Amino acid sequence: MSPAPDANPAPWLLIVDPQRIFADPSSQWCSPFFPAAMENIARLAEAVGAERTLVTRWLPTADRATAWGDYFRDWPFADVPADDPRYDLVDVARGLSAHPTIDEPTFGKWGPQLAGRVGWPANPRTHLLVTGVTTDCCVISTVLPAADAGVRVTVVTDGVAHSAAENGPPALHTMRLFPPQVDLRSTEQVLTSGG
Repeated sequence: MSPAPDANPAPWLLIVDPQRIFADPSSQWCSPFFPAAMENIARLAEAVGAERTLVTRWLPTADRATAWGDYFRDWPFADVPADDPRYDLVDVARGLSAHPTIDEPTFGKWGPQLAGRVGWPANPRTHLLVTGVTTDCCVISTVLPAADAGVRVTVVTDGVAHSAAENGPPALHTMRLFPPQVDLRSTEQVLTSGG
């Protein structure tokens, strides 16, 4: 007989796409908010521990016969092999997780790989602390499907990096519209409350 799911499991820290392509100032996709967000992410990872931390990567492996082909025509600098160094994790993100990266060719990272890692739906009390880049693209498109599935999601407001100053607040506002599945907290609030 398998054990009953934990009624109040420790949260998982999810770090969405902490890759060089979003951190390098010479990249067209560089987020100016990335360094500050990574400082808070590192603090959270230390508190949560490597066993409860997961890291994702966006890779340019989508089928070019779909609308992704149009996307890569708009962003030719990103249309390189998946093993190109620009898709590597930034140095500070290496070693934060004890698990292999979850690699997806989609903006959103909620799917069978991530669900399997966190034990969803076997544990209906799964809780994700979502951080990473960018707030207005890969973060929001990960948060909303996870919430729709029934996962409790906390977006760490100073642990996410916006593509530009004007794009972050509307994305945070949109995610705030989905309580109680989604709540927004600062790093300090998460660390003080224990999740």
